[in-house]
Amino acid sequence: MPIYEYRCAACKRRTSVFVRSVSSPVRAKCEHCGGTKMTRLLSRFAIQRGPGDFGDPGDIDENDPQAVARWARQMKDEMGEDLGPEFDDMVGRIEAGEDPEAVMGGEGLGDEGGDDDF
Repeated sequence: MPIYEYRCAACKRRTSVFVRSVSSPVRAKCEHCGGTKMTRLLSRFAIQRGPGDFGDPGDIDENDPQAVARWARQMKDEMGEDLGPEFDDMVGRIEAGEDPEAVMGGEGLGDEGGDDDF
């Protein structure tokens, strides 16, 4: 069930049209001005990735906090998730060379304390 995008010749705005199947005829109508002279556009598309597609963390030197921070930022960007300004701030500070323990306040680093199973 594709969604096609069209540009209206009259108002030059973009309209998305849901089509039940690829073989269905498309009667595109501008949702902004009602125009029917539409030009189909090439749309961006998304590719679902599996959990193993985000790079191999085994290639990263776990003793280099800056490399780990760069990898974390890359994963966030590839996933398209907004993890908030706190994440960006912490990763940026670690990439700049600050001590990860000081940046994160000792949370989430190392094996000491906590009952986390992961």
